[in-house]
Amino acid sequence: MARNGIKWVWVLTWLATLTMAVTGAGAAGAQDARHVDLLKVEGPVTPIMISYLERGIRTAKADGAQALVVELNTPGGQTDLMNKIVQAFLGADVPVVVYVYPKGAYAASAGTLITLAAHASAMAPGTTIGAASPVGGQGEDLGETLKKKLVEDLKAQVRTLTERRGEKAVAWAESAIEEARAATAQEALDLGVIDFIAPNLEDLLQQMDGFQVRVNGQAVTLHTAGATTQALPMSFPEQFLHIITNPTVAAILLTVGLNAILFELSSPGGYAAGIVGAICLVLAFYSFGVLPVNYAGLIFIALAFVLFVVDIKAPTHGVLTVGGIVSLVAGALILFNSPIYRVSIRAVVGMALATGLFFAFAMAKVVRIQKKPATTGREGMIGHVGQARTALAPQGTVLVKGELWNAVAEGGAIEAGAPVLVVAVEGFRVRVRAK
Repeated sequence: MARNGIKWVWVLTWLATLTMAVTGAGAAGAQDARHVDLLKVEGPVTPIMISYLERGIRTAKADGAQALVVELNTPGGQTDLMNKIVQAFLGADVPVVVYVYPKGAYAASAGTLITLAAHASAMAPGTTIGAASPVGGQGEDLGETLKKKLVEDLKAQVRTLTERRGEKAVAWAESAIEEARAATAQEALDLGVIDFIAPNLEDLLQQMDGFQVRVNGQAVTLHTAGATTQALPMSFPEQFLHIITNPTVAAILLTVGLNAILFELSSPGGYAAGIVGAICLVLAFYSFGVLPVNYAGLIFIALAFVLFVVDIKAPTHGVLTVGGIVSLVAGALILFNSPIYRVSIRAVVGMALATGLFFAFAMAKVVRIQKKPATTGREGMIGHVGQARTALAPQGTVLVKGELWNAVAEGGAIEAGAPVLVVAVEGFRVRVRAK
């Protein structure tokens, strides 16, 4: 038995060793397999985009990717956010390749510097790059002194980013800052602003094979021919925050939140509307903290809801509701009055009309209630049918709504037991007629 036990121990040990060897070989093969990590970045530059790119750089370094490819399509964004992305690219320990894709995409404004900051850059046919002149947070022209300072600062930055690409690339990059020049993919390639034109990612990987870049001062040769692609999508929190920082979504959240809060205040006790409204407002104000907001737009939106509420309290046959709709549309459009952060006009008009219809419906209900005869108190007695408990000639008692009232008959005497109609209430006495 002891000998058999030792035998089985040796067998199990041998199997465990073989399993570990096979697993290790498989892992080694996986590590040796060439691959690139892929990020897809679309829309204005936001803090969520920065965290997504930084996570992608860390992941690419950890999993041994040949490169981190960033498919970019952006109208740009704030300069301070752009600088964080540029710093992340320059400090990366893995080659970062920016690929302006798909056809029709653009790397405008801050997207230009983000593209130039990558270790290698490419564009798909039909894409554009440039128009990087600085503007204010709401798209307005800057003062002469401030604009000159920003232009010179950005020109110095692009000179640093493009000096390896030659004099033509440097000259074009400066003109993109100073004169808002833009370039097509072919023009950018001819100027040396980018390294490749590729219709798709597979073609780009073939072209990049053997291309040499400098990462943290060290020469690195890319080996991307036949490399597999490992997509790194945004996490759910990143996707959610990226969605709510869309200007149109932020405006809708604000409107829904205000509607829900007002509904809760008008008919308290359900709590559901209040909770939904509070959540929407919190998310909206988070977005406003991330995006450049024109507070004149918030004032117009607040005025719109004041007009809606006043029209319910003191009906003006819809005049104030129409004014509220106009104010709401104007406020939503002004809220993000920027060439980069824009609100969909269709969404804003639809949202304003829906809100106006909601308050118009509420106003109609209020008017109907105000015109409805009273059904409680003494005024509510008028029009009710009762019964004469004694003969009314002309005075006696009647039973109305379960109560005995002193009554005076109008239009002649009324016999006991006959139905009567209440026509007036005078203190503790009613005036009735025969029914």
